[in-house]
Amino acid sequence: MPSLPDTISTPWIMWGIALFLLKHLAADFVLQTRWIAVGKQHRKAWLLPLTLHAGLHGAMTGLIFSVVAPSLAWIGLVDFLVHFAIDRAKAVLQSRLGLDAAKTGFWWLLGTDQTLHHLTHLGFATVLAASRTL
Repeated sequence: MPSLPDTISTPWIMWGIALFLLKHLAADFVLQTRWIAVGKQHRKAWLLPLTLHAGLHGAMTGLIFSVVAPSLAWIGLVDFLVHFAIDRAKAVLQSRLGLDAAKTGFWWLLGTDQTLHHLTHLGFATVLAASRTL
C-alpha cells in the first residue's frame, strides 16, 4: 500500500468518518442481538457470538471499501481481526476484574473499548480518503 499523501481530500475524510461512525452504530448497537452481546462476554462458548459480531463489522467495512475503493476491500478482514481482539480483551479484563455496570472500572473499560474502535475507524477513514485523493 502506498504511503499517505501530505494532503488528503477534506470531503472524503469527512465522508469516511461519517460512514465508519454509522457502520459502528449499526453493527455495535442496532444489529447486535442480546445473544451476541451476552454471549461474547461468557467465559465459555464466546467464540461463535464474538465471531459473528466481529464478522458483521468486517463485512460492513469491506462493503464500504468495495463501493468506494474496491482494491482496499481486504481492509474488512483487518476490521474483523481488530474488532475481535478489542472485544475479546475487554471481555477477559471485565471478567478477571469482576467489573459490572455498578463499578467505575466497567465504564472506563467500555470507554476504552469504544475509543479504540473509533481510532480504528479514523485510520480506515484516512486510508479511504487517501485512496480517493491519489
